[in-house]
Amino acid sequence: MPPRRSYDQYCSAARALDVVGDRWTLLIVRELLAGPRRYTDLHADLPGVSTDVLASRLRDMERDGLAARRRLPPPGAAYVYEVTPRGRELLPVLQVLGEWGRAELGERRPTDAVRAHWFALPLLRLLHGEGLVEVRLEEGLFHLYAGAVEGPVYGDGPAPGEPDARLTLDTATCTAVARGELSLPQAVRDGRVEVSGDGALAEELREDGQKARAGRAF
Repeated sequence: MPPRRSYDQYCSAARALDVVGDRWTLLIVRELLAGPRRYTDLHADLPGVSTDVLASRLRDMERDGLAARRRLPPPGAAYVYEVTPRGRELLPVLQVLGEWGRAELGERRPTDAVRAHWFALPLLRLLHGEGLVEVRLEEGLFHLYAGAVEGPVYGDGPAPGEPDARLTLDTATCTAVARGELSLPQAVRDGRVEVSGDGALAEELREDGQKARAGRAF
């Protein structure tokens, strides 16, 4: 394996960029935060990446301790990639980067791909407390683990158990929330987000919507 390229600067930011500054690396981490993923799944959810570049980035990430590859037991018997604890530490980096990048979103371009679970990280940033949340969009269904300190951060498909809250909303609303144009309590207040469930998170979201309806600050 070729040696890692370096900025050769004695600076923690430069050292971090030595590891995660290559194109696609942070987006691969974003995908692996959903849990173990097969190479084909990663390639499908990273439109635009070539097979050679994806394979190269995964090798680099294994070398740098951000990702690991393992073989699933039968009957799966397939190799999967998963984020390491060191790689998972990039979650707040991705969240802050996403918040900073809200101003760059603008209107969706005809060439822009979209996956439902790409809304997971901005929504996760807005949820307080801990619990399992299922989100329904036109593009698909995904779930979030609010407040989780280890394990997957989100996942495709329905929640693996009874969720603490279910959110049903359209993509336009989710986009407005992700771009910071609409707060989650305001969206609940206006009926643009339907909240169901009996968990503490569902109750909190409904209460926040009521407070927003009463004109309190949000």
